[in-house]
Amino acid sequence: MATSSSSTAATSEARWSSGTLLEKQSIHQQLKFLMSHIKGIISLTLTAENYPLWRSQVFKLFKANSFEGFLDVSCICPSPLAPSSETELSYQTWNLLDQNIAAALYSVISPSILPYVLSLEHCTEIWETIARCLQSNTRPRTIQLRNELHHLSMKNQSMPQYLLAIKSIVDAIAATGSPLDPDEVIFYTLNGLLVQYQAFKTSISTNLNLSVSTTCTHFFVAKN
Repeated sequence: MATSSSSTAATSEARWSSGTLLEKQSIHQQLKFLMSHIKGIISLTLTAENYPLWRSQVFKLFKANSFEGFLDVSCICPSPLAPSSETELSYQTWNLLDQNIAAALYSVISPSILPYVLSLEHCTEIWETIARCLQSNTRPRTIQLRNELHHLSMKNQSMPQYLLAIKSIVDAIAATGSPLDPDEVIFYTLNGLLVQYQAFKTSISTNLNLSVSTTCTHFFVAKN
């Protein structure tokens, strides 16, 4: 496993240190694209509740533009005393990229999280600090939401209102990085229905071939 990680880091570092002048010009085009479009591509800002989903989206975008090395330490900062050359990133260029990428990262972090990372110098420090602070919150949050879903009841809500409440919690669970299986969603939804829907619950429970979309249609029909 260590060999694989070392190989990945070496590959990423090589990509940044052995490019031609033309390739380095394209780096700045990629940086411009990232800075201009990150808020349009990343669908959410980081909060304490959505870290896994946010992390996945951000890392994929950075990797697509060859900037993942500034997150995972595989693009190492060159020495400011090292002589510049046409085939290696200078300290000044590396620092320019790192600071601009950090600014892009800040733009998709919510005000509640920003105070924890604003004093940090480099993109990697921001990335690692966020991971340390929020990874430990993910499992308790998932358990809490599952518990809420388990105890959610239709009560005096209409069917559309009840299904919307179900969807809100299901989406929140998905944002923790542990999405529910379709069968689990159906189970929890049936579990909270009122007693007058017992025949409907039995019908859905015994029909194992129904897709989620078909089941949702049945839920809306059942309100009548």
